[in-house]
Amino acid sequence: MEKIAVIGGGAAGMMASIFAARRGMEVHVYEKNEKTGKKLYITGKGRCNLTNACDMEELLESVKSNKKFLYSAFYGFTNQDMMDLLEEAGCPLKTERGGRVFPVSDKSSDVIKALSGLLRDLDVEVHLNQAAEELIVEEENGQKICRGIRLSGRFGKEIGADAVIVATGGLSYPTTGSTGDGYEWARQAGHQVANLSPALVPFETEGTTAQSLQGLALKNIEAIIKNGKKELYREFGEMLFTHFGVSGPVLLSASSYCAKAIQKGPLTLLIDLKPALSAEQLDDRILRDFEEAKNKQFKNSLNHLLPAKMIPVVIEKSGIHPDKQVNEITRQERQRLVETIKGFSLILTGLRGYKEAIITQGGIAVKEINPSTMESKLVNGLYFAGEVLDLDAVTGGYNLQIAWSTGWAAGMGISD
Repeated sequence: MEKIAVIGGGAAGMMASIFAARRGMEVHVYEKNEKTGKKLYITGKGRCNLTNACDMEELLESVKSNKKFLYSAFYGFTNQDMMDLLEEAGCPLKTERGGRVFPVSDKSSDVIKALSGLLRDLDVEVHLNQAAEELIVEEENGQKICRGIRLSGRFGKEIGADAVIVATGGLSYPTTGSTGDGYEWARQAGHQVANLSPALVPFETEGTTAQSLQGLALKNIEAIIKNGKKELYREFGEMLFTHFGVSGPVLLSASSYCAKAIQKGPLTLLIDLKPALSAEQLDDRILRDFEEAKNKQFKNSLNHLLPAKMIPVVIEKSGIHPDKQVNEITRQERQRLVETIKGFSLILTGLRGYKEAIITQGGIAVKEINPSTMESKLVNGLYFAGEVLDLDAVTGGYNLQIAWSTGWAAGMGISD
């Protein structure tokens, strides 16, 4: 019987273990934490947005890095396959807005419980609080072969294995055990590791505008991010102002598109606060509001149009004196107000760190990995799965599907 060592008991590691064990292999999972699925536990704010119920085209379109590499894994183990696996394991699911899939209970622990149950039923041995120190790689006739792993600790116990699957995650949420070990082992084995940066992470902004709006959540806005005149990102959705800048789904996704550009210099964020209205329609709407408030001061005329917290900031950006009588506001001033509402601007200065990042962008270069089996092209018997690879997607359950599908491919890819 083949003996398999899986390093990491997260989404990809558990999935790889389940499918290797289903093929009759002796599987051992080495997890440095006190429990499996520690990052899964906090995903989706503890509800676990485990995949997206979209069609395959949209699933692939959601991937931002190396989507072609995922064709084989995504078609081999689809989002529907994942949903079926969990429901059959006793975890009923529901689909919410935007195709996001959650457990009916809204508890990520139920997803982990279902996967842990499968591991138990398949006699997978899970070794908790056991961190791997390094891979054991030997060379035979000019070919590198992975022979097992060395555990950390005083005695550095060696574990022999016919194949090793590295599923150690990235650098995001380091408190869950994601400390980048897999990247170092990959480098030692001769692999290239593409530039690493936090992704699906909030932005920091210049000045005090965001701080003055801290805690304000906006729905149904359009966010546009530009590098000079070049548009990098445009999307409708929800956002949030914070003490350091901007966050929320639409901007977390934006960070995946802008991570490389923002390392080189600041970017401009334009927020269309009324994307459903054209500039002309918005002007008509403002005229109607002004007609009703013609004897009021300007600062008291925008209550129907904007959240109260935004009014002073929009007034300041428009350059119209807050105490000016509404019936004295000129057409040009009204035009400036329309432009401010349709293009509320902030300067993005950087991304928050890995502690707040949902995922890591960059990772082990996929050109050195077999896309059907996840085996290293450089070292026989060495496989990689999940976030440790240079694969990432936008928010919405897509990144977990990458983990499930690449984990499946690794578990199925080990040659008998």
